Amino acid sequence: MKRRTFLQHTSRALATAGILGPGRVGVLAASPRAADAFTRLRDRYFLRVLALNPVTSTYLGGDGYSDDLREVNGRLRDYRPEALQDEIRFYRDVKRELARIPATELPAAERIDRAVLEAQLDFMLHQLEELHYPQRAVDTYVAEPFRGVDWQLQQMTDVGGGLLGTEAEWRLVVERLRAVPGYVAAARANLLEGKRVGNVPDRRMVERDGIAGSRANAEYFERTLPAQAKRSLGARPFAAGMLRDLAEAASAAARAYADFATFLGATFDTQEKADRFAAGVKEYEWRVHNNLRDPRSVDELWRHGAEQVAHYQARIFEVAERLARDAGLGLRFGTPAERNASVRAVMAHLAKDSPRDDDELLRWYVETGERAVAYGREHGLFDIPADYRLDVYPTPPVLRSTIDAAYYAAPPFKKSGVGRFYLTPTGNDPGALKLNNRASVADTALHEGFPGHDWHFKYMAEHADRISNIRWLTPGAVEDSSSMWEDSMAAEGWGLYAEELMSEPVAGREYGFYTPGEYLYELQGQLLRAVRVRVDVGLHTGRMTFDEARDYFTENVDFYPGACAAAASDPTAKAICDGAERAIYRYSKWPTQAITYNLGKNAILELREAYRKARGARFSEKEFHERFMAMGTIPVGYFRETFLAEGAAVG
Repeated sequence: MKRRTFLQHTSRALATAGILGPGRVGVLAASPRAADAFTRLRDRYFLRVLALNPVTSTYLGGDGYSDDLREVNGRLRDYRPEALQDEIRFYRDVKRELARIPATELPAAERIDRAVLEAQLDFMLHQLEELHYPQRAVDTYVAEPFRGVDWQLQQMTDVGGGLLGTEAEWRLVVERLRAVPGYVAAARANLLEGKRVGNVPDRRMVERDGIAGSRANAEYFERTLPAQAKRSLGARPFAAGMLRDLAEAASAAARAYADFATFLGATFDTQEKADRFAAGVKEYEWRVHNNLRDPRSVDELWRHGAEQVAHYQARIFEVAERLARDAGLGLRFGTPAERNASVRAVMAHLAKDSPRDDDELLRWYVETGERAVAYGREHGLFDIPADYRLDVYPTPPVLRSTIDAAYYAAPPFKKSGVGRFYLTPTGNDPGALKLNNRASVADTALHEGFPGHDWHFKYMAEHADRISNIRWLTPGAVEDSSSMWEDSMAAEGWGLYAEELMSEPVAGREYGFYTPGEYLYELQGQLLRAVRVRVDVGLHTGRMTFDEARDYFTENVDFYPGACAAAASDPTAKAICDGAERAIYRYSKWPTQAITYNLGKNAILELREAYRKARGARFSEKEFHERFMAMGTIPVGYFRETFLAEGAAVG
């Protein structure tokens, strides 16, 4: 068995990372019995969780972590009630063992991991025993098999000549496809039980992720995947037989999802008036405290959202007024209505430089990424390898209902595979293309690309042996409403922090990397994440209806009050309204995920300034960034005190 273990190298790795000085390494050996017991428990938990969650294992490259996980790539999660009961028993056994290992007897790094493990266990037991989430997990059931196959293809061995995948890798794809009908059958049974007891999904999830997503899956499995496989397999000796087996299995998977779409339409009332997305105050606060390690109440977060919205709007009005003056637009910024109209006018002026079509838009993203990397090298922000590159791909249809742009990392435990920056095509819609004008591209490109997600995950993957296994987990799923979103505080917080970092002034450049027009959109990006705090808390605690949240979004992000009312006659208003609809739907199904951007960024900024004080003249921003990334994708709240104490002690 090939397996990464962390007990043997934790002290050395932390010292190498600068988190512990050489003189303090001995502290980690103070209680070897407790440390050994915890490490064995943590590693056993990690392996079993990946075995229980095959698509999560694929996402992380679990077969590169342990040979025991190699065949997991040919499976899907078992959602049958008896399998879920076995899973619950496993979590309860681990929780009992963990309780026998006092945190006070563990070294600093393991104390952090212990807190992470305890929170993950509590979350999974909460999901399965209290919320019975599989009874309403429509989005999980539709997204998980597609993502599993898509990530398998993303990670395949490049065998040269444009061909991808070994015979063994393709055989696992076929096996996973063969598992789809049984997986969908279990999903149907769980959803019917949920309907029987009144634990049902919101109608929007049924329509968008469920029916529309299932039809997109059917199209993907029936047509897109076989065509992609034919190109990747070529004329190799095993290709003909593999294509035949894949086509048969993919066709069965397509039929299962076509039938699932019909089942969902017949089982659930997509016209019902009731909203079923709100988590509720108690649930929302529990997630904030347990998962995100933020101590604030929903009332405090509600006020924080309003304060952040006001702050970034004021800054946007200031920059927009300067742009208007420089362009000779003759705009007024006196009253609230004038300010809204003038910001839109400035953005309309910038929108004159918009792409002709989606192909040109994609090229602009690639070019902006290249410019950002050059800027990073010029100003010494990071050590950037000479072969570093960023690719941008059109978002697969099954994911387009909830994202405009997103990044999916390469697996940290494998050397094969590449990170994918997905950009959702506009369909060459004129209004949507104007919203994606040249000035607007930089903010998203930097968040998803460099120095945001692409750089962050590539750095962590390069230094994966310094990051404990458990800190890579996304309990419950990879990316849907059953996922813990523990990782978003670090990952999305970093993405938003990266946007702001690149705006810091340098000699001769008031807005850092950005042109003045790009900086206006960077501020809008910050405003968007502030609005998310207000809207997410509002949606899930009864302070806002879906439509109120949508209208708040159009008014405070796009400065277009009443955009949805004007959508029928105004293409720009329609594009704004459609974007708001997608955004609010996304927030409605992922309670607390939307707030992680703003909260995570602010936690990094606060940690940086506290670290600056702790280090004094020894402070280096570059060193801070590397230390932060070496902590993995867990919220600052899990490691803040240790991070600062050790930073102050290191020479």
